[in-house]
Formats: sequence, C-alpha cells, structure tokens
Amino acid sequence: MGVTWLDYTVIVLYFAFMLAIGYWGMKLSKTLDDYLVAGRRLRTPFYMACLATVVLGGASTLGSAKLGYKFGISGFWLVFMLSFGVLVMGFLLSSRISALRLTSVCQMLERRYCSGARYLSAVIMVVYDMLVVTVQVISIGTIISAIFGWNLTASMLVGGAIVLAYTTSGGMWAVSITDAVQFTFMTIGIFFLALPLGLAKVGGWAALTAKLEPHYFSLTNIGGKTILAYFLLFFFGIIIGQDIWQRVFTARNPRVARTGTILAGLYGIFYGVAMAIIGMVALVLFPKLPDPQYALPMVAIHALPPGATGILLAAAISALMSTADGCMLASSTVLVTDLILPLSRRQFTDQDKQRLVRLFTFLAGLVAIVCAVWIQDILAALDLAYALLSGAIVVPIVAGFYWKRATWQGAMWAIGLGSLAVIVGLAREGLSATNPIIYGIITSIVVLVAASLLTRPDPQRLQTWEETISHAHEQV
Repeated sequence: MGVTWLDYTVIVLYFAFMLAIGYWGMKLSKTLDDYLVAGRRLRTPFYMACLATVVLGGASTLGSAKLGYKFGISGFWLVFMLSFGVLVMGFLLSSRISALRLTSVCQMLERRYCSGARYLSAVIMVVYDMLVVTVQVISIGTIISAIFGWNLTASMLVGGAIVLAYTTSGGMWAVSITDAVQFTFMTIGIFFLALPLGLAKVGGWAALTAKLEPHYFSLTNIGGKTILAYFLLFFFGIIIGQDIWQRVFTARNPRVARTGTILAGLYGIFYGVAMAIIGMVALVLFPKLPDPQYALPMVAIHALPPGATGILLAAAISALMSTADGCMLASSTVLVTDLILPLSRRQFTDQDKQRLVRLFTFLAGLVAIVCAVWIQDILAALDLAYALLSGAIVVPIVAGFYWKRATWQGAMWAIGLGSLAVIVGLAREGLSATNPIIYGIITSIVVLVAASLLTRPDPQRLQTWEETISHAHEQV
C-alpha cells in the first residue's frame, strides 16, 4: 500500500511530541537526582514500561525481525536472552540494586571494593553505552530511510538529532516520560497491528506454515553455536549494563524494582516471539529483500492499512529511541559522576553538576551519531559492546553481592585481566567470535578467586555493605 499522508502525519507528530516532552522534562529536572534518576519516584507500571523499552531496542526490533526473516521462529533467541537476563536480575539483584541509592554500576563497585574498581569499570561502561547508542542510531536511520526514501546517512542524522535534543534537555524525566509513551506505541504497533494484520495478509498461521519450509519453525534452526553466543553476549551483559541499572535506580523502592523488572522480562519474551513471526511474514511477502534489515519496515509499509502503517513505524522508532536515550544518558552519567567529578579538585554545586552532565550527554550523542555513520551495521557493533561488558565486569559484580570473601584486589585484577582477555580474543578471532567472552569470564573468575584468597576484604567496608543489602531484603 505504501506510506500515505496519514502515516507521515502520525510520524511527524510523534517526533514533535518527543521534542515537546524534552522541554517538559527540563522543567521537571530541578536537581541532579531528577536529571539522572527521575527523582527515584517511579511506581511499578511506569517503571516496568521504562525498563522494557530500554531493553528492547534496535537489535530486539529490527535485528529480531531480520533474524526471523533469515532463520524463522528461532530468531527470537536474541531477545529471549536479553529478557531472560532481565528476569534473573529481577529475582536476584534488582531489589539490592535499588536499595543502594546510587546512580551507577561503577559506584557499586567502589562501595563494595575500592575507588580503583570504579574508575576502571567506568571506562568500560562508557564504551559499552556509546556502542549501544550507535546501534540504535543506525536502526532509527534504517526505518526513517525506508519511510521517507532518504539515504541512510541523512536518516541517521535526523533521527539521532531528535533523540539528542530531548535527552539532553530533559534528562531522565524526559527519558522516562517518552519511554512510557514509546511503550504504548510499541505494544499497540507490534501486538495489535503488525502481528495480527501481517498474519492476515499471508492468510493466517496455517498459510504461513504451508508457505515456509519446516525448518523455519524449528527453535534451533539458528544453530546451537549462535544460541550460546547470544547467551554469553546478552544474558550477562544486560544484568550489569549502566543503562539498565540507571532505570532500576528510578524505582520508588526495592519492591517496585523487583516486581517491575520481572514484568519487563516477561514482556520482552513475548516481544521477541512476535518480532520473529513478523520477520517470517516478511519472508513470505517479500522473499527477495536485498537487505533483511528492512523486513519490519517493509511489512509496515506494504502490509498494513493507512494510519496503522504510521503507528507501527512510530512503534519501531519508539523501540529504538527508548534504548538510545537511556544509553546516551548512561554514558554521560558514568563519564561525569565516576570519572570527571571524582578526579577533579574543583568543588561543584548541584546545578554545576547537572549542567556538566547535560553537556556531556550532548557530546556523547554527537559522537554516537558520527560512529553510526561510519559503522552502519546493527549486530556487529552490539556484539563488541556486550563482549566487553560480559567478559570484564559481570564476575566482580555478582561476587560483590554473593561472595563475602571477594576483595578489592581480586576485583581490580579480574576487571583488568578479563578485559585484556576479551580484547586479545576479539583481535585474534574477530568481533563476532564467541570464545573471547568465555576467555574473559573464565579469566575473571580464576583471577578474582585466586587474588581474593590471597588477600583479605576490608572489614569495615564489608560490614557497611552487608547492612545495606540486609536493608534491601527488609523492604521487599
């Protein structure tokens, strides 16, 4: 059917609304806590929607539809591993994270271990978040290119600029409000429009099974090696990402954090299945797409009626913007609060700190847009981001919560040598290799355990930490 004037109107109004919310968020962000963690005031439905949207970004939306187009229903594994990680985080960590009342993962490592662990992890976290923003900008550009017929570079510049504008101006309040709106668009666009109308277009589920080969309905068609790679990349990485933790810090209390995180994980699993099926629908309707990355936009443009096309395209853009804005703010939060401010001798007021974070949010967004123009591949950049995070930081964080014997010396060596193992492995085997993550995790475990057994934890720091964690259990 193509994109009609009604669809263009829906999309343009959506963009204008995002910018307006950025201005509104600027009025709400009166303190640094407001700008970074929305004043820690989000209740369960609001919090769940915000967390779900930051998890389900470019790889979960365009990437999963692309995988569904190529491999069938087993294309859902990427989103499943992300969502499974969120579920585990909800049951085991979210209430503890919320009780810390911090603003970053790196501050947790300092409170549990030492300031050196904070600085070292901050460098890795900034790289991770910047790469994730880059992925989302590429994905946003892909959809805008399909809608308006612009080249990919121009589309990425426009989409990236919109996210940059509302995130920089309004901070976490703007991000949270826009995410709630984006969650609504995503739910309506994917579950109530694209999935049922797409299936109807091919003649229903029975027709879909008749028109595709049986292997497209196998859960393992994508391959065991790929499923393992997704587990290593995304399950561990999502549990310790700054963008995820910063959302957990917005929860009103540990009980909200636990319940909302579990619900977000369950929502994500259904989302992954839906996106894989939409990719299969695209395969039936457009069997010779030159780039499967356009599977979802093609279903939206050619399989849905006017108006519904605009809502679905806005929903797809919503999924990408919600992750981009969260990671953009996460990168500047870590850069300023964990590197610049602690290492500076100058005394900053709360307003000075807020202006500084706003400045670096803007700069981080600019860098990500430039990187997106260079890379222009969704899954390659994401692989690199999660490999660094999973291989270098996950072991010290989990040990910090569950092993009292872990020491700051063990954590520092684990982060340093784990990072080195990942980087060397990626250099030798390529960015898409799975083994470097395994090298990093194994190295981190061995080094942390060995160094911790040879040293002793700081009794006072450990006691303070245990009291904080006990307080979290009392609030759930």
